[in-house]
Amino acid sequence: MNEWKTYRLSDVVQFNPAERLAKGTIAKKVAMEQLQPFTRAISGYELAAYSGGSKFRNGDTLMARITPCLENGKTAYVSILDDEEVGFGSTEYIVFRNIEGVTDRKFIYYFVSNPWFRNIAIKSMVGSSGRQRVQQSVLENLEINLPPLAEQKRIAAILGALDDKIELNHRINANLEEQAKALYYKIDLEGCNNLEFDLCEFAEINSGKSIKPQKSGLYPILGANGEIGRTDRFSTEGRLIYTGRVGTLGKIYRVENKKVYMSDNTLVIKPKIGYNFIYFTLKKMDLFSYNVGSTQPLIRQSDIKGIKIFFPTFEILQKFEQISDILFSQINKNNDQNTILATLRDALLPRLMSGEIMDRK
Repeated sequence: MNEWKTYRLSDVVQFNPAERLAKGTIAKKVAMEQLQPFTRAISGYELAAYSGGSKFRNGDTLMARITPCLENGKTAYVSILDDEEVGFGSTEYIVFRNIEGVTDRKFIYYFVSNPWFRNIAIKSMVGSSGRQRVQQSVLENLEINLPPLAEQKRIAAILGALDDKIELNHRINANLEEQAKALYYKIDLEGCNNLEFDLCEFAEINSGKSIKPQKSGLYPILGANGEIGRTDRFSTEGRLIYTGRVGTLGKIYRVENKKVYMSDNTLVIKPKIGYNFIYFTLKKMDLFSYNVGSTQPLIRQSDIKGIKIFFPTFEILQKFEQISDILFSQINKNNDQNTILATLRDALLPRLMSGEIMDRK
């Protein structure tokens, strides 16, 4: 710690560095929904014409500056671009960039992810209820203790090794699900009979319930875009499929034999048979076409119940479920490992960032 020095943050980190991107230029756009809670990697992007918003390059860190996105952990490290390529995204990002020879790129990402820093950002928020934003000037003028560059790189390497394994598991899982989906489409094209059924004949369908998220709790609260908080009670358990009921429509999620609390902006589907078959059937559908909302997207429970499905014969369905269960079992094991890795990373991060754990090399 003797070599750590005190700096004003804006002297060692660039905020929203200037980049050139002409209006109308087709570039990679990263929407807020493509930043996943407490996840380093960006989950995807779209090609779109630039009309405004934050601009960034590989190696930059994106942090949501608006509530509740910041509280939900939406911070990411940009690695989806080519050399010299400029991407863009939400106006609600603060972009952080290292200063060569002073700060390390990945260290900056972990610094911004540090609970100590996040809490300062959250407490600085001002604005009307539901639209509060971080005061960037508070962050710029923040005094921080910074280790030498070599130690920054060592700290980032320790934490980065854990995130590298998490991201590898995500790629493996995507491949495993693609295998299951390919088998589903083969059955969908060749194995389905001509008998059409309403979804509600093979699944219980209910709306989630209202609840106020807590900062901690035993059970995750699931909303239209995934986990939105924690709670000490659960509303349902088992093998679930759910989608957004209000706001974000069309995303389909699996919940594998866990106790969860489903928020009131979700529709919960509990298949009686054919869990994986129903999952893929819903994933291929255009659920947004069921929108009946006037001011914001809305899907009715009755419309989901009436979705028509052509089921295969029982023998084909049983064989598909057996094979796909093997693939999803491995996905679940990888997800469980990722939970352990993320817990270890989150425990180490503040201790490394404060100098409490020192590299003795």
